[in-house]
Amino acid sequence: MKKKITNKDRKDWDEFIRSNDKLFNKDQLYKEIKIERNETKKIDLHGYSLENANSTVSKYIKKYHSQNIKKLTIITGKGSRSNTQSNPYVSKDLSILKHSVPEFIKSSPELMRLIKEINKADDQDGGSGAINIYLKKFKE
Repeated sequence: MKKKITNKDRKDWDEFIRSNDKLFNKDQLYKEIKIERNETKKIDLHGYSLENANSTVSKYIKKYHSQNIKKLTIITGKGSRSNTQSNPYVSKDLSILKHSVPEFIKSSPELMRLIKEINKADDQDGGSGAINIYLKKFKE
């Protein structure tokens, strides 16, 4: 079905072509919304060794700080399935990522310069098996 162009439509089109008005860019609005949604990132460390977890956390704190991400949630797990709990030669608290990762971060001056605040996560973010890190604003 072909529709004829009405005189009003033709007139509106001619006025639009002659005018210098700019159209609202919907794509720009979408980009801004998308940026707002990326203000929080998550890292899940389940299954990581202590060494791998610490290097991963360090890498992502630096990366997300440079990307101006505001909040980073690190899911460490609660340590309830840790094999080290039965080993008398290993520190129970420091071998579990839940305790060791925040300790690693706090002991690193390089990382602490990028961090505004470290808190235990809310229940919706992982509860006692996660921590929230609020990053400082990136300055170029």
